[in-house]
This record gives sequence, structure tokens and C-alpha cells, in this order.
Amino acid sequence: MTSDETSIVSDWHARLSTSAGAPEAHAMTVDVEDYFQVEALAPVVAACDWDLHPARVEANTDRILELFAASGARATFFTLGWVAERFPGLVRRLVAAGHELASHGLQHIRADTQSRREFHEDARRARLLLEDTGGVPVRGYRAASFSITRSNLWAFDALEEAGYRYSSSTYPIRHDLYGIPDQPRTAFHPLSGRRFLEIPVTTARRFGTNWPCGGGGYFRLIPYPLFRANLKHAIKSDCQPLNFYFHPWEIDPDQPRVAGLGIKSRTRHYLNLAKTRDRLTRLLRDFVWRRLDEVYPVISAVDG
Repeated sequence: MTSDETSIVSDWHARLSTSAGAPEAHAMTVDVEDYFQVEALAPVVAACDWDLHPARVEANTDRILELFAASGARATFFTLGWVAERFPGLVRRLVAAGHELASHGLQHIRADTQSRREFHEDARRARLLLEDTGGVPVRGYRAASFSITRSNLWAFDALEEAGYRYSSSTYPIRHDLYGIPDQPRTAFHPLSGRRFLEIPVTTARRFGTNWPCGGGGYFRLIPYPLFRANLKHAIKSDCQPLNFYFHPWEIDPDQPRVAGLGIKSRTRHYLNLAKTRDRLTRLLRDFVWRRLDEVYPVISAVDG
């Protein structure tokens, strides 16, 4: 671990954001990528073959925009540069609908497989592409598969250098692909003396362990009443906004099945896809959802 990383770790717990009471609204986020671009399918679907697969991300994201419009929710869309290049109209529609446009990198490459220079350039180019397509500033970034971990904490500094104001790229849980269990569970400033903000995905602290309740596969796995109870527990115990995420392909039970996957990858990707839309509808009804830059106004306040 470098001296810079040691400084980040030592500062973590002293830099948690605090709130005087329960938040009025919570952060809804969407990782805009297609079904064939996810980590679980990477062993059998090469990035160079993505254009050979039928794209479904535009139609699925339009369905999400309809759900949000019906419920009055606003969200942050962490969008792949690959998607923006092929579906610029989709990017403009989500901006026109009042949602926040944010970056998911160019091609869903894990941050912990890149050098610092490669990561910085990928993040910078993605931001410029999205800003040019959407016509709005892009302040936020989410690493593919939450791949900012202890091995690449330099990524926070690289993101700030690339023009970002915040990241939502960490998950404070134990997982075989990502996670920093002992990091702060709520928003914090990872760079000493600087305004750059990291906003982790929500967990519920129970029995001395962080339990995942921020979305994704866990939202499809855990029965909705228990999932909602964990969210309410997190709100009560932390007095902080929730940070929930999902993907457009998760509301698409009719997506093509990719052959050659192991049982773990098949389960992670396809479990309960037919139930996600109904669960999401209930979630939108049970809580108030807003963009990350609305839930954390410090993100945009630095422009003034």
C-alpha cells in the first residue's frame, strides 16, 4: 500500500457525512449497460463481440424512464460510453426527462485491472463523450462491478483529475468480486482536505456485519418485505440517504440466454428477472427517490 493509500484509509472514519435526522429522499441509480456486458457473462462474451448480440438496452431503459415518470422519481444514470455512442437519442431523452447523466466508463472494464494511466484516460474520455452527447456536465462516476477496492485506492485521485466531483464505486461488503468491508458505509471524502465525495451502495449493519441491501442481484434474491425492512433499518440506524442501484437488463426476463455459463454466473444473472419490475414498482412507491446530485447537493454546489 502506498503512502497516499495509507492516508486515505486512516482518514476514512473521521470523514463520514452526518445528518440531523432521517433524510426526506434517497438516491436511485441505474447502471446503463446491456445484458451481454456484465461481469457474470465476461468469460463467454468478449467485448470485441458485443456488436454481434442483439442490443436491448435502449428499449429497457425507455421502460425504466416510463416507470420513473409514473412514480415521480428522478435518478442518476451511470451510462457506458459504448451505449452513448450507439444510442445518443437515449442519452438525450433521459437528460430531457430531468435525470442526472453520469459515467460508467467507456467499455465496462474493471478499474482494478487497469493501470492508473489507463483508468484516468478511460474515465476522462467517457466524461467528455457523455457531456458532448447529453449537453450537460457529467460529475459522477461508477466503476464497473464496484471495482475500486483496496488494491486501487489511487482511483479516487485519478477520477478527480479526470474532472469528476464524486464517485459511487464501492460496496462495503465481503464479495468474491468486489468490496471493502471496513470502509465507511455512508458518503465520505476519500481524499484528505478535498471535496471529492465517495457514495457507497447501501448496506444494513446487523449483528456486527454489513448486509447488502443496495440493489442488483440481492434485490432479486431477497424477498421484497425483508429487503424493504433492511432499507428501513439502514435509514433508522444511519440517518443517511439510501443509495440503490439496478440495471436495465434486470427488468427484461425475455433477454437471450447466453450459453456456456457456470451455475454461479447463471444464477447471478438470471435469478428472478421476471419479478424485478414488480419489485421495483413497489420500491418506487415505498420511498422517495431522487438524483444523487439532489440528495447530495454538495456535488453541484462546488460549481458556484
